[in-house]
Amino acid sequence: MPESQFVIDEITAKDTWRIFRIMSELVEGFDSLSKIGPAVSIFGSKRCLPDDAEYKLAETLSFKLAEAGFAVITGGGPGIMEAGNKGAKEAGGVSIGLNIKLPQESGGNPYQNLSVDFRYFFLRKLMFIKYAMAFIIMPGGFGTIDELFEALNLMQTNKIKRFPLYLVGSDFWNPLIDWLKDTVIKRGLLYEEELALLTVIDDPDELIRQITWCEKEKCYLSPEGIRAFYKEAQDIQDNEPKSK
Repeated sequence: MPESQFVIDEITAKDTWRIFRIMSELVEGFDSLSKIGPAVSIFGSKRCLPDDAEYKLAETLSFKLAEAGFAVITGGGPGIMEAGNKGAKEAGGVSIGLNIKLPQESGGNPYQNLSVDFRYFFLRKLMFIKYAMAFIIMPGGFGTIDELFEALNLMQTNKIKRFPLYLVGSDFWNPLIDWLKDTVIKRGLLYEEELALLTVIDDPDELIRQITWCEKEKCYLSPEGIRAFYKEAQDIQDNEPKSK
């Protein structure tokens, strides 16, 4: 394994000129994404195949998001990322790929109509967070889980607004929720109310409805975040005339 592939090891006292490369990636990202309008970041495994249910669901979700007027942001790679870009592009929407240069990757998927290339992961993650008003987390591995908890931690510490964050696929994500409840919360390492930052969901139409409502009402400016959607729905139900 060549030592040169470890980017972080290249940043030494003698290599401070690399700061200018970092600055150039920041400027390119800001310039490219600053006018895209409301956008949703979709995360998920690069290992999903086009015949997998998760791939098809991501494609459907991104198609519906684009139809609803949202740009779709993915990591630009294969799998779930490709499905997200494909659905958005086929719907005539803005399909954004934040491509990362990796030794084992051959380049971005062909379904992007706006591409930004990165060498540094932390800059790419910044763009995912900065330009999205909602996050959709599909099944995935280390990278997906990293992006999930990065967004959660930033909301928990009030570094970003309380944007809707959806875990799509209850069969996949409920064991994680159970672990957080049964182990992490019980040990006092997390407050139960902090789990309200997460929404587990399976229905793509309901997900689109909630994201559309949130963008219209700017729910992320409220401490309740997307929970205000459920509160409003409950209030409407409580005020409906009761049938005799």
